[in-house]
Amino acid sequence: MTAPSTTPAAAPATPRLADDVAARLRAGTVIPAQPLALDADRRLDERRQRALTRYYHAAGAGGVAVGVHTTQFEIREHGLLRPVLELAAEVSRATIAGDAPAGSLHAGPRPLVQVAGAAGDVRQAVAEAELAAELGYDAVLLAPRVPGLTGSREEVERVLLDRARAVGEVLPVIGFYLQEAIGGPRLSVGFWREYASIEAVVAIKAAPFHRYRTLDVLRGVAASGRGDEIALYTGNDDAIVADLTQRLDVPVTDAEGRASTFTARFVGGLLGQWAVWTRGAVETLALAHAAHGISPDGGATVPDAAALATLTARAAGLTDANAAVFDAAHDFAGVIAGVHEVLRRQGLLDGIWCLDPDETLSPGQADELTRVTSSYPWLAAADDALVAEHLEDWLR
Repeated sequence: MTAPSTTPAAAPATPRLADDVAARLRAGTVIPAQPLALDADRRLDERRQRALTRYYHAAGAGGVAVGVHTTQFEIREHGLLRPVLELAAEVSRATIAGDAPAGSLHAGPRPLVQVAGAAGDVRQAVAEAELAAELGYDAVLLAPRVPGLTGSREEVERVLLDRARAVGEVLPVIGFYLQEAIGGPRLSVGFWREYASIEAVVAIKAAPFHRYRTLDVLRGVAASGRGDEIALYTGNDDAIVADLTQRLDVPVTDAEGRASTFTARFVGGLLGQWAVWTRGAVETLALAHAAHGISPDGGATVPDAAALATLTARAAGLTDANAAVFDAAHDFAGVIAGVHEVLRRQGLLDGIWCLDPDETLSPGQADELTRVTSSYPWLAAADDALVAEHLEDWLR
């Protein structure tokens, strides 16, 4: 009989993104938050669910986020988390392998950033991360909503940090600052510094819908010492252009007391707003990169003043459009239904049904959607043409 070993077991390796996926995420891309396609009986419409993912890939998105707020957190209560994740993963595998959907901007094999949402307490979040890993997802977008979580800000932050570390043993983590209006907690600069220090964290989505709190994320990431390893993604649907065109120079001091400056910049977006008019979103991000002097292949070039001028001219219109889609006039009551209505008008969805029968468009919201699409022709023209030409192929 062999004597028991006294050598401590090696710590499990931190999950890492594939090199091509990591490069795509860090360079910056468009990641729509995928909605849920239901039929009139509020059952999953698998045909249209696949068509949505094909649309996003064809429009040029660099991945999709599934099982997130736009997908409706309630899918978990209806037993739909696995099937919805499976459908998106199925379409993504085909696109990655080179079987791109009709009308695609990109031909041939290409990497995609496949993001699965995870929510709930640590046990639920870890279980959902394990499901995502089983289905081939690259990373977990970890929603900060934990039912029943109360206490001081320090106590709440400690629970969220411990949960991120646990999920990070399963898959790479994308942090998420969710606005308070839909259940997100207020979080400190110190929280984001410690969160960004977790080795498994590969990106952070900042979506507090609040300028000061957005800066808190940037400052925390800069102070973590891992700013070069973490991709910053805007989730501020009300300030997309502002986030994508600005930089923040943050003074930092390392462990040896040496002072330097870290330049924090949003490289892409993971947005519910980009679940609609996605080809236009791809153009928006390309213009933002050009304005920063980043060429399409990721190299450095001369900052494009014309690109910045175009974005600046469109910024207010894009925020106006988001107010209509997300129903800002009624405190976001029609946020999911608004996304569905845009997709229904294009034919991608058959209706605007949500899992909650009471969740629908607010009074006047449909008129607002008509107004913004008429007021800003650049908003939807490319996507309307793309969908009209290829919808039947995507619905196969």
